[in-house]
Formats: sequence, structure tokens, C-alpha cells
Amino acid sequence: MDSAVQMEESKAQDVDTPATARSAELSVILPSFNEAANIPILVGLLETALSGIRWEAIVVDDNSPDGTTEVARNIAARDARVRVIRRIGRRGLSGACIEGILASSAPFVAVMDADLQHDETMLPKMLDALKKDDTDLVVASRKVDGGTVGEGLSSIRAWGSNIANGLAQKLLNVTLKDPMSGFFMVRREKAESLAPQLSPQGFKILLDLVSSANGALKIKELPFTFRERQHGESKLDTLVTLDYFGLLLAKYFGDVVSVRFLMFGLVGASGLVVHLVALRLFLLSELEFNLAQTAASFVAMTSNFFLNNQLTYRDRRLSGVQAVIGLFTFYAVCSVGVLANVGVANLMYADPAYWWFAGTAGAVMGAVWNYAASAALTWRRN
Repeated sequence: MDSAVQMEESKAQDVDTPATARSAELSVILPSFNEAANIPILVGLLETALSGIRWEAIVVDDNSPDGTTEVARNIAARDARVRVIRRIGRRGLSGACIEGILASSAPFVAVMDADLQHDETMLPKMLDALKKDDTDLVVASRKVDGGTVGEGLSSIRAWGSNIANGLAQKLLNVTLKDPMSGFFMVRREKAESLAPQLSPQGFKILLDLVSSANGALKIKELPFTFRERQHGESKLDTLVTLDYFGLLLAKYFGDVVSVRFLMFGLVGASGLVVHLVALRLFLLSELEFNLAQTAASFVAMTSNFFLNNQLTYRDRRLSGVQAVIGLFTFYAVCSVGVLANVGVANLMYADPAYWWFAGTAGAVMGAVWNYAASAALTWRRN
């Protein structure tokens, strides 16, 4: 058959086939938690903004108690362009984005928040830039000329975002003007090739993606205005700051250790401060030193447990009776960790001049044991 005839038949088939029946050119990944009120509005906005583009929306919901999954599934029952992934026992924006990207077969994938703060009318411009400018990644940026945070961030959060941007640029040599942006579009094969290096923890998937690529991505930033949230509450809290520092450190050290282990270590460091403060208070109350030291240890372990439960293992967070059981298993794990600490330190302590080396080796051994054992026993996956 003549090639010209084949081409005309292909065009005719393309015209006759409904857009929803053909494979999507663009997948929009919508990580969500408690966004039941926003999902229907956002899908409607996407339909208007992406007119003429073959698209799909993949809602990745972290088992929201407000029924976000059910709302999204009701829409999906009427519109084949909407798909839903319900995650149970897993939490976190980065992990949701990774799962959504890997569930897509479209050549281009966009990541945007489901809270209506990202401007959906940017999507066609971002797609056009990827297709025409030989670009791998397009970022909707608040920091380039024409971009602004608008009313979407309070003055304190805007100040914190600026500091976080600066740290990322200096520590990781990231050239992005807005590495904290959560609104971007990327060639799927590029994201998929980097997926094994990405951390499923945390909230800054763009920073992780760019730093993991080590300069291999061709990036373009487009200005946009960050809008004010319409429904629901922000999912960001003060603990996310520690989460972010954990990601920075992990990437700075070349992913030699996991973000979770670094978070566990940061919590442990805070536990040392808690221990010393508690010890001092117990001594001031004229408690005998050994008893004061033991009591202070349990205060520190309790503090560490609740911080780890809130932050390090937020995706496996324990509550109710499970939290009580977890606390006692954590006591047991850390008590063995103390023995491991002392045992290794004694083995290393051959010369008084190297007391610091013995002490450090013991502390590292204790930390590794506590991390491994608590992951297996206290916060084990169900």
C-alpha cells in the first residue's frame, strides 16, 4: 500500500477515535491526602485547560479519612481519563509522586498539588516547551521573572522557602531558581530512569529528581503565580523542616545512607539534649546518679520514640494500643543498643589516647542497631 494512503488512513482513524479511547499524551499526577472537596473542581479545571490534548489524571491518595479515594473513583467511573491509586500503609508526597509516575505510560508526566494552588493553565505551556525546546524538565517557578508566590504562602513560609532554596542551591549545586517548587513536567523515561535513586520519603520530589540527575537534565523554568488554598488545610508542618534537612544531607553525601536513617540520627541527636536536661533536673532533685542516669535515659528514649513516630516513620505511624506496644518494644531495642554501644567501645578501647575513637565506634554501633531493630520490630511493615 502506498505510504501516502497509509498516512491518510491513520489520520482518519485518529479523527474517528474518541480522545478518551486513545493513549494519553500527558499524565497529570495528583498526590492527595484529605482533598475530597478539591478533586472534582480540579478535574473540571484540567478538562478545560487541556482541551485538545490527550490527557489522564492519576490521583494517588494516601488512604485519606475524608473519602478522597471514593470521590476520585466516582469521577473515574464516569470519565476514563481519571485513574486512582489508593495507598495503604504508605505516606508521603514524594512516594506518591513516584508511584504515580511509574503507573503512567504517557511520554510526558506532570506533577501538581491537588489543593488548587497550582495554576492548571500552565500545563499546555509546559507541554509545548517539552515538545519544542528539546527540554527534559519544565518547572513552574515562583522565582523567575514574572513568577510570584501570590497569596499562596504566608510571610513566614515564604521566608522559610527562600532559605530552603538557598541551601539546596549551595549544598547540592542545583541551578534551579525554585528547587522547592512542587509543580513540574518531565519526560517519563527520564523520571523512570532516575526512580531507583529517588527517596519515597519527604515532600520535595523535584529537588530529589534534579540532584539525582547530576546535571544530566535539560531544564527550563516558566513563571507562575502560587495561588491561595481554597479548601482544606495545608499538610506541611514544622516536622517537614527536619525531613527536608534529611533529604539535603542524604543527597550531599551521595545517598550513601538513606534519608530515613539520617532522620533517625537527627532525632537521636535531639534525644541527647533531652537526656542531659533530664539528667540535670533529676540531679537537682538530689536523686542518686545511677538512678538519675537511668531515668534520664528513659525520658530520652520516650522523646525519641514519639519524634520518630511523627517524623522518621510518619508513613508507618503508630496510634492507640499499637503506639503503646511500640513504645515498649522501642525501650527494649534501645536497651540492647546501649549494650552494643558499650561492648564495641570496650573492644576498641586499647589506648586511653584514643578514647574518642572507641566512644564514636560504640555510638555508631548502637545507632545502627537501634535503627535496624526498631525498623524490624517497632515500625515493621504490616
